[in-house]
Amino acid sequence: MNASIFKHEVRARLRSVAIWSLAVAALVVVYFSFFAGFADQAELLNEMMARFPPEMRAAFGLDRMDLSTVLGYYSFIFLFVQLCLAIQASGYGFGMVSIEEAELTADFLLTKPVSRAQVLNSKLLAALAGLTLTNLAVWVSSFAALELFRSGREYAMGTLLLLLLSIVIFQLFFLSVGLVVSLLVKRVRSVTPYALGLGFGAYVLSAFSGVLGDVKLELISPFKHLDPAAIVQNAAYDAPLVLLNVAVSLAALAASYWLYLRRDIPAVS
Repeated sequence: MNASIFKHEVRARLRSVAIWSLAVAALVVVYFSFFAGFADQAELLNEMMARFPPEMRAAFGLDRMDLSTVLGYYSFIFLFVQLCLAIQASGYGFGMVSIEEAELTADFLLTKPVSRAQVLNSKLLAALAGLTLTNLAVWVSSFAALELFRSGREYAMGTLLLLLLSIVIFQLFFLSVGLVVSLLVKRVRSVTPYALGLGFGAYVLSAFSGVLGDVKLELISPFKHLDPAAIVQNAAYDAPLVLLNVAVSLAALAASYWLYLRRDIPAVS
């Protein structure tokens, strides 16, 4: 790792990290503040949910969630937190090397006395540092929201920790896949469409898998690998799907290094 590149990348992402961290923290606190009202009207809520089309309930995992319980309600919020984290991690993955290539400054960086491996190591660690800060914001806001608004209702701390620990695996998947895709295409002119496409695309696949049931779309969607409703329902991960998720992430990272070390970097003509 090169300390100068690492510090530069961290400083460049500070504003983005702050915005994403505040956004997900606000999402958790604001939405969980309505929990007491939902829990007090549990019977009415269940009747209302029963009127929804089965396909809609399956798409959002509502067929396996009890919104009158602390973790049932939190798992519903956590699904939208995952979507935010997916877009953030995807954006960092797509932009890790493509921004400098699009701005034609990558060749200047590579003239410095650092290897390509050191450059990618530094950028990757800086991206992980930013994602870790956002992860920390989710942890702090989640514990704060649950303590402030659970109205004395009990919940399983171990299951909550399983949900929060899944964030690291989830973020790494989108970061690594975003990085390898950016190296497979000729040039990423704008990171945002790619990040939104990967994040929402994976979510849509997960929703269709829930609706269609027998279609094994969960094999390619991290939203199914780490389904919050399933984690709360079973108080455990789906081990084969989590191992598949980790394997894809590691393979994408390995492929990214292989591609970057052999990549033809565009230069200013």
